[in-house]
Amino acid sequence: MSGLSVGMVMFAGLLALMVVRVPIGVAMFAAGAAGYVYLTGGNTLPLLSSLKMLSYARLSNYDLVVIPLFLLMGQFATHGGLSRGLFRFVNAFIGHRRGGVAMAAVGACAGFGAICGSSLATAATMGQVALPELRRYGYAGSLATGALAAGGTLGIMIPPSVPLIIYAILTQESIGKLFMAAVIPGILAMLGYMLVIQIIVHRKPEMGPAGARVPWPERIRALLGVGPVLMVFIVVIVGIYAGWATPTEAAAIGAAACGILGVVTGGMRMKGLIDSVVDMAQATAMIYLVLLGADMLNAALALSQMPAELAHWVQGSGLSPLLVMVMILLIYIFLGCVMDSLAMILLTIPIFYPVVMGLDFFGMSQDDKSVWFGILALMVVEIGLIHPPVGMNVYIINRLAKNVPLIETFKGVVPFLTMDFLRITVMVLFPGITLYLVRTFGAM
Repeated sequence: MSGLSVGMVMFAGLLALMVVRVPIGVAMFAAGAAGYVYLTGGNTLPLLSSLKMLSYARLSNYDLVVIPLFLLMGQFATHGGLSRGLFRFVNAFIGHRRGGVAMAAVGACAGFGAICGSSLATAATMGQVALPELRRYGYAGSLATGALAAGGTLGIMIPPSVPLIIYAILTQESIGKLFMAAVIPGILAMLGYMLVIQIIVHRKPEMGPAGARVPWPERIRALLGVGPVLMVFIVVIVGIYAGWATPTEAAAIGAAACGILGVVTGGMRMKGLIDSVVDMAQATAMIYLVLLGADMLNAALALSQMPAELAHWVQGSGLSPLLVMVMILLIYIFLGCVMDSLAMILLTIPIFYPVVMGLDFFGMSQDDKSVWFGILALMVVEIGLIHPPVGMNVYIINRLAKNVPLIETFKGVVPFLTMDFLRITVMVLFPGITLYLVRTFGAM
């Protein structure tokens, strides 16, 4: 069999294992190991020899230290009660408008994503904070849960973002550049979701009644309350890109700052501290297991020469580069039906990245293409969090809103998915939007 055929068989085996609910890390490892043995003539000795160094080569990578630190930062923010201050701040300024409480929830999700880096944690935390307010003002169940599920995706769209860190490690790209490039798309995502809410309540005012108007003194107090959170974001993102700190140092500073804020504001005690460390350790172990599985699969794919063969085939096919990009993004949307965001990044980047880098998009340089594709991949991966049948954010929010049927929540995310597709189309056709901050600050 050709390398391309072997690679396709490995992917078929991987999907079959996932269908029977084998954990994604284990499924990747098993498919990769089987492919490796086949490609080395059925001899297990090369596989065993490779395994001796596989785990050490991955887990001794200093760049990976940034992952548990950013996860700990997010856990401190979650258990420290910082989400309530963010929601109170945004709600104080726009909650009195029609649909304002739902828009405040989306804005708070964006703010929380800036110190969390996890969509699932953002959705779960902000759901607990915002759902009682949305119920109190009589918001329609579909709008309330749909807005929160969609807003939760901002957890990985607004930097820091764990999937972007993994992308940077896989492609040897700058974490600072990727974080900077994600800022404008993240802000556009937040504004787009708010626009969707505005359109919905304009057509059906009863779905999103106006909240209570907050007096200015209370607004000022809410603004002062989120000042430290804003400073954490500035130190982490600007610090990385400006060279004041490495990503690991910035993540450590951010984690320490969020921990101190959580204690000072009274939201976190010893139990919260222990829970934060335990949850961080569990999430890190899960990510590292998936990384090891992906390394085994990628080693087999490299041996099969599938990525190189696929890149050469695409280049010689005569297909338009934009058509190829659309096909890649559609594959991501399909994969979002069956796997989580981290698994998609680990599984597909070693295959799609060489294809994208070998094509000409609007005359962009290799560095610009790398950053642009990373943000596009992240945006499409985020869609998988809210579209059926998986839609993990939908299930998390629906579990919190026990009085809302699951079908209503999925109906509620449809308008937000429409906005996602529109935003991705704009980002594909106008890469300068994504690259604006990178080019601006890179030229300084």
